[in-house]
Amino acid sequence: MSSSSAAAHQHHRRLGGGSGLVPLAALIKEEARTERRAGSAGGSRICARDEDAGGSGVVVEAAEEEARRQRPLLRYGCAAQSKKGEDFFLLRTDCPRPSTSASSSAASPHPTFAVFAVLDGHNGNAAAIYTRDNLLNHVLSAIPRGLSREEWLHALPRALVAGFVKTDKEFQTKGQTSGTTATFVIIDGWTITVASVGDSRCILDAQGGTVSLLTVDHRLEENIEERERVTASGGEVGRLSVVGGAEIGPLRCWPGGLCLSRSIGDIDVGEFIVPVPYVKQVKLSNAGGRLIIASDGIWDALSSEAAAKSCRGLPAELAAKQVVKEALRTRGLKDDTTCIVVDIIPPGQTIRSPSPPKKMNKLKSLIFRKKAKEPSRKLSKQHSGAGVVEEIFEEGSAMLSERLGPDLNGGHTSSSLFTCAICQVDLERSEGISVHAGSIFSSSSKPWEGPFLCADCRDKKDAMEGKRPSGVKVL
Repeated sequence: MSSSSAAAHQHHRRLGGGSGLVPLAALIKEEARTERRAGSAGGSRICARDEDAGGSGVVVEAAEEEARRQRPLLRYGCAAQSKKGEDFFLLRTDCPRPSTSASSSAASPHPTFAVFAVLDGHNGNAAAIYTRDNLLNHVLSAIPRGLSREEWLHALPRALVAGFVKTDKEFQTKGQTSGTTATFVIIDGWTITVASVGDSRCILDAQGGTVSLLTVDHRLEENIEERERVTASGGEVGRLSVVGGAEIGPLRCWPGGLCLSRSIGDIDVGEFIVPVPYVKQVKLSNAGGRLIIASDGIWDALSSEAAAKSCRGLPAELAAKQVVKEALRTRGLKDDTTCIVVDIIPPGQTIRSPSPPKKMNKLKSLIFRKKAKEPSRKLSKQHSGAGVVEEIFEEGSAMLSERLGPDLNGGHTSSSLFTCAICQVDLERSEGISVHAGSIFSSSSKPWEGPFLCADCRDKKDAMEGKRPSGVKVL
């Protein structure tokens, strides 16, 4: 989608009745403009530049120009049906990446990335609206400037954790009791980074027909580890009791009766319902793939495989509408139902090639492989031609001491020594409290090491873990 068209769609819309389909006319107009530019940079093409600090400026610029020519094209569509008016979404394809290394030429186009998000509110829509409007800025504020593209991608998982927690912390100060799920997807070139709390879901339909989950459902009914964490932090888990002592419905957390173990907001439920996201980062091969991002109105009606299968062979804008249609046909309109489909298309193609039928007994491990600790360039090249999805990062711990540190980013940190790692406020020498201080859950507690938190964020961390120990301050 062109920059002007994307700008029109990035105005965040509250869902009403009917379907919110991306206009086909806008896509056709952008397609014609792209062809006229004959390969020059387009608004819907997401930059996948490889930064290189070595060599001459001419070599660096030539490499960057080649990388720009190889970046994928994005096509997306969104459709929705509203019942409660609590689903919201975010569509942006032209976000400027602030972390640009010094090797980048001033004359080169500024590197960009795309963001797609689904926010399923409950107990009102205030938390979903606030998260839609503020989460991206909070994530970006947690990433240091001057990073190369590889360093930027490496910093994203930790920045997403900080951004989610900061969004939750700031929204709770407003005293509103609503909450929201959040499935937040960042696409930079062939690399996809997904952060999620709640039960909205993102799936990947890779070329070849293999469907993979890029999120984890934080439903108490289905997630044993989350039930154990909630009860260990002071919450109670049980079903709704009715007259006569009978228990009905799904497992809920009390007080509050929320079915989820992670969300943004929900101040009336308890701090053990945490905003710390599950994060997964993968790199697609140059064969591309399709993302389906949707609220539970879709997933309560369709399995991941059924959703992917229902829209194969359709362009993204029609695919999103088809998934919603299939969910409504299966279950009816019982909840807000929102679906975003994003096609990541190899350069030189205008539409995604349909995936062939999945073969029986095909081992998933042959398609979806974990990245080796020290991967070689040769291995990456072999995988890129075979349709393999490379897993770069995956972490779901709810403990901030494990998610914010130790620093593994080659000297770059998401916070300086006296800056809070979550809210980014500057700290006096006596104010910084290590994220590791008093952490009985951390396997390598080092209270003299950063990252550091301000007193408010430290209280937030302690409350989420069901404790409030005296912190170790940096003098």
